[in-house]
Formats: sequence, C-alpha cells, structure tokens
Amino acid sequence: MEKQRLKMYESFFVGAILAVIGGYLDAYTYIARGQVFANAQTGNVVLLGLRAADGEWARALMYLMPIIAFALGIFLSESVRRHFDKGKLHWQQYIILLELAVITIVSLFPRGMYNNVNFDTISNIMVSFVCSLQVQSFRRIRNITCATTMCTGNLRSALEALDKYKTTRESKFLHDAGKFFGIVLFFIIGAVISTFLTRLFMEKSSLFCAGGLLLVFIILFFDSGMSKRTEK
Repeated sequence: MEKQRLKMYESFFVGAILAVIGGYLDAYTYIARGQVFANAQTGNVVLLGLRAADGEWARALMYLMPIIAFALGIFLSESVRRHFDKGKLHWQQYIILLELAVITIVSLFPRGMYNNVNFDTISNIMVSFVCSLQVQSFRRIRNITCATTMCTGNLRSALEALDKYKTTRESKFLHDAGKFFGIVLFFIIGAVISTFLTRLFMEKSSLFCAGGLLLVFIILFFDSGMSKRTEK
C-alpha cells in the first residue's frame, strides 16, 4: 500500500465552484441569450432532428453548430492534456484560461440581432464550447466521476449509490451519493445566482463567472494536502 496525494482539480471544493459556474451559464443563456440551455446537447440534437424532418435545413444548421462546438471542445481539451500535461502549469489551468477568454468575449456581444448577425446564437455556441472544455477536463471528484455542467448523470449516479448503500450498508456509497447530490445542489445555486445577476446586467453578467474561474486557476497551484491509500 502507498499514499497518493489527491490533486486539487479532483477536490470537492473545485467541483463545487465549477458546478456553480455550470448552473450560472445555463441560466445565463436561457435568460439573456434567447431561452436556450447551452450546456448539454440533448435538446440541440432533438431540435436538429425535428428541423431536418421538416426540411428546414437552415434552422437545422443553427442547432448543429453548438453540437460541433461541443465536439471541438472535447477534442481540444484532450489535445491540451496531451501536450501540456508535464508543463509548468496544470494542463487544466490552460483550459481555465481559455474558458476565461471565451466568456469575456461573450460578455462583449450585444443581445439579439445586430447588423444582421444573431449574437445570441454565436454566444450560445461559444458557451457550448466552454462547457465541453469544462466537462471533459474536470471529470472526477475524489473517487467519483461526475459532470459539473449538467445534472442528469449526477442524479442517476446519486440514486444508484443510494440503492447500493441500502443493499450493502457500506458508508462509501452513502458518501458518494452525498457528493453527487452536492454537485447538483451547487449547480442549482449557480442558476439562482445567475437569475438575479443576469436580470440586472444581462449579457454582461457572464463576466461574473470569471471570478470563479480565476479562483479555480489559483487553487490548482496547490495540492489538497489530503491523501488516500492505493494498492501498488
């Protein structure tokens, strides 16, 4: 047996901050960017199919673009991991910096149409890109795999862990369920905060995510100071 230090990018604290940001961005795009949930792509896939079935190819393309942006974010995240895994910064810190840049650009875009350009659509595509970067780069909290930009999988995993606890009475499963439910709770908190701030500042309110991202960037310079035992 040997001790292995837990890294801060797998800490519940970092996961909670990122979940707040995930919930914030989902509420932001809904309130300020045309009532669209840009974090997850299920809705876009369904609407793409509906528009394609009706022969509305131009509108179908509108729903295809955020899906493509999400895919590009996954590929870019993996590329950053491969090329910067041994750099001076954690490779996740490069991802955070990219998220910061994209969110800042989104805050500069006006709402709706301007000079025949739909900036809400462009903003939603960029938020989809940001969320794909985040969901691919921060996938673990301690010993569980979860998402900080959507809730369905976390809810399923939480209930599955509860069922395993009911069957085995092993406290590990109860702790896992608590982590999953905690991430969902912080996602909700992010949506609540976003509701108030986005109604006040509209498109500029995406900048409030920058504070959380900067905090994560700084935290990643430090180890968690906690340890776990793993088999050799």
